[in-house]
Amino acid sequence: MKTMTVAVCTYNRADRLPTLIKALRRQKCPIFCEILVVDNNSSDDTQEVLRELAQLEGTSLRFVRETKQGIVHARNRAIDESRNSAYLVFIDDDELPGPSWLNAAVDALDREEAECVGGEIRVSLSVAERPSWLEEELLPFLGEVKHSAEPFWVTDRSTPVWSGNIAFRLSLFADGLRFDSRYNRQGHAVGGGEDAIMLDLLLKRRVRIRYRPDMVIDHFVDAWKLRRGYFLKLHYNSGWKMGRWELPDYPHTVCGLPPFMVAQALRQWVNALSLFLRSKSGVLRQTMNGAHALGMIAGRIHGWVGKDNKKNLWW
Repeated sequence: MKTMTVAVCTYNRADRLPTLIKALRRQKCPIFCEILVVDNNSSDDTQEVLRELAQLEGTSLRFVRETKQGIVHARNRAIDESRNSAYLVFIDDDELPGPSWLNAAVDALDREEAECVGGEIRVSLSVAERPSWLEEELLPFLGEVKHSAEPFWVTDRSTPVWSGNIAFRLSLFADGLRFDSRYNRQGHAVGGGEDAIMLDLLLKRRVRIRYRPDMVIDHFVDAWKLRRGYFLKLHYNSGWKMGRWELPDYPHTVCGLPPFMVAQALRQWVNALSLFLRSKSGVLRQTMNGAHALGMIAGRIHGWVGKDNKKNLWW
């Protein structure tokens, strides 16, 4: 008998759990399923809330505590805890599923023979009116995914599916595949990137990835993320990780930096300043590019220093 594990990784959002678990128990699933909550060292009353929820009628709920802090460790714990299931679907603790969410995931994995499937993520802001600077093109950086009204097969990074709304065949992880701990994000910190790296790995393995628009969830964005500084920090951190772990070795460098990288960063910031002085649109987006470029430089230098502990930089 095929079974599905619905995994929720949570940290200090005890107040959201009752509504989420109720919504999950309302889902119609064509196969047997259970709800698994991975509590990632919450300091609020998450454990007490989960004990009460586990006693209520409906889909079976079990919960575990992952003591290694961070979303990567929580997701990997969910994989390990679900090894007896055929399928595993993730939803975050700041999300709610649409009425056909679980049915769409199972249909893609079962009938369409997908190995991985993701769906639409609708962003719901915690303010009455969206800030004027928060343009449509920035919403994907808050987690929005909206590719098409029709299902299709994902073949490259231009149409990603993210781990806040994704389902897998557990057989994908039989060889030790896991989310990369170098891209861990602890608590409510900014950035991460573990889902992008996982997507890259799946694409390289030619995994059958399906996008299902009917596998839809609502993502409730915290107010503290609705600031320009959040987007800049997000891109700086992303650039840092790219500079630290993803860029190749270059033949000509100074302090680990290829000259073109510095020139590239300068161009990004000059372009941002030009847009600002001319009162043009797109200033924030261009500044985000500049922050990413600076992050790459910082990550690259950090990696260079780490290769030889005897090296010291005056800065």
